[in-house]
Amino acid sequence: MTTAPARDTTALRDALGPLRDREQIALRLLESSAKHSFDPDTELDWDSAVEEGKWFWPPELLSLYGTPLWDRMSEEQRLDLSRHEGAALASLGIWFEIILMQLLVRHVYDKPVTSNHVRYALTEIADECRHSIMFGRMIDWGGAPTYPVPRVYHNLARVLKTVSTTPGSFAATLLGEEVLDWMQRLTFPDERVQTLVRGVTRIHVIEEARHVRYAREELRRQMVTAPRWERELTKVSCGEAARVFSVCFVNPQVYENVGLDRREAVAQVRASGHRAEVMQSGAKRLTDFFDDIGLLNGVGRRLWRSSGLLA
Repeated sequence: MTTAPARDTTALRDALGPLRDREQIALRLLESSAKHSFDPDTELDWDSAVEEGKWFWPPELLSLYGTPLWDRMSEEQRLDLSRHEGAALASLGIWFEIILMQLLVRHVYDKPVTSNHVRYALTEIADECRHSIMFGRMIDWGGAPTYPVPRVYHNLARVLKTVSTTPGSFAATLLGEEVLDWMQRLTFPDERVQTLVRGVTRIHVIEEARHVRYAREELRRQMVTAPRWERELTKVSCGEAARVFSVCFVNPQVYENVGLDRREAVAQVRASGHRAEVMQSGAKRLTDFFDDIGLLNGVGRRLWRSSGLLA
């Protein structure tokens, strides 16, 4: 007879209250995965044509929205900007998800392979594989190029994947998931947006909700149980990740590809109060959570403010 993994009965709590049993959380997430998972290859109509006059991303979420340059752009150019920024965000999403999959594999490497916790991690990795394929197909469907992150950050991620501590891994995971998730929650019900793009964001939002829950609960646990040096390191690594994320969020090559002056566009985005508000609104639920569990103290808060994601 196979013996089930022992439940985690250690009484742990943080500023948000008692931590829930790790195995029970994973079991609920596995049950939800069984009921609400999607195969994008069959769920979405990849043979559909691009719809004339529809956006690839809500205009209010585009980087140049509300700037003087936006006011000078034609409607055709604005729509094309949405196509390229959508592709850039999908490219960024694939990069993050490939990093996340490797971090999750490292997380479960030494854990009981029959536990619900490991089973769910492997289920999430399967989700992320499908998401990365889905984002790649969406880029190809829209006819835009891919937008790799700058080489320095691509290589910096190699270091992260090798040396990241467990709380640092889950903090970075949430950073990559929650801001994009906030934007996608505004995208999938928006009838101004391409039907296929709305379908992609809907699938991602539904499945990503489980990933966020898993990462939040595990990060809380790690911040309680990790040694002090690891918690302090996580504050710094998380703040640096926020800076990289904010830099990579829109690739400046997008502006050249839609016929804009790159320097002027980048300068106007940096000066845009609307853009700052969008990014801080997208990160607020996450920064409130990080604040509650002690990740935004001292140098961590300064790094987050310098990233532009925290007011």
